[in-house]
Amino acid sequence: MYKHYLFDGSKKLELKKEATDDFKYVKDRKDAEELMAKNLKTINDLQLKLYAEKKEGVIFLFQAMDAAGKDGTIRAVLSCLSPHGVYESAFKVPSSDELAHDFLWRVAAKVPAKGEIAIFNRSQYEDVLIGKVKQLYLAQANAKRIDPEKIIDNRYRDIVNFENYLYDNNVRTIKFFLHLSKEEQADRFLSRIEEPEKNWKFSAGDYEERKYWKAYQDAFEAAINKTATKQSPWYVIPADHKWYMRYIVSEIIKDTLTDMSPDYPEVTPERKAELAKYKAELKKEIKK
Repeated sequence: MYKHYLFDGSKKLELKKEATDDFKYVKDRKDAEELMAKNLKTINDLQLKLYAEKKEGVIFLFQAMDAAGKDGTIRAVLSCLSPHGVYESAFKVPSSDELAHDFLWRVAAKVPAKGEIAIFNRSQYEDVLIGKVKQLYLAQANAKRIDPEKIIDNRYRDIVNFENYLYDNNVRTIKFFLHLSKEEQADRFLSRIEEPEKNWKFSAGDYEERKYWKAYQDAFEAAINKTATKQSPWYVIPADHKWYMRYIVSEIIKDTLTDMSPDYPEVTPERKAELAKYKAELKKEIKK
């Protein structure tokens, strides 16, 4: 039902043609919330099986402009999960130690094990988004043989190779771009200024970044087109209506886990006999 939002390399993304206020698949907020509640139960059940089976891991990766609702969506859709085998990693400005390594080093350290779910709040894509817009790579130490003009294209290639490598080693990567309009971002920034309890969310830097809006939109469009594959697709989700965005994200996560088809490990006859022995011994210790 959400195939319109799917980008897997089979079609080209033109962000200006993608609506930010669309809610074509469910028109009513109450209906969306009820459907999402059902999805969350299914997601939780599937995650428990995934953790028990330990055959495959998955990364759910979120990228967006400021105020698009990454944090709120992660809380709304994934807080239902057991803390066992589920963790979030937020990739902010690289530390000096991280900059001393290759750009994928800090991300590779957060790749989930089989049976785990990793939530990436920002990701390796920061290096071809803000890194591209602000040309941060020009201020980083590089060997003389490195051509600055090729760094961003090389990083697109390296990201695709990295995600293919993970896929071939039992870890899927599902990528969400929460597509917010500039007008809606302005409205959300205003609410952060006007409502005292939200003041902490707003900074001068948030406003300054709006000057680069067009450059960021171009960077997102290029990154998605360069790195969308069948194995590691992007979903461009309308983000102006939070209730709709969260519902669609829950549908995609539910269907991803369903496609992974996890199940509890099979109990062999030998294991059943062993459990029966322990059961008998434990019953002897229980006072009637």
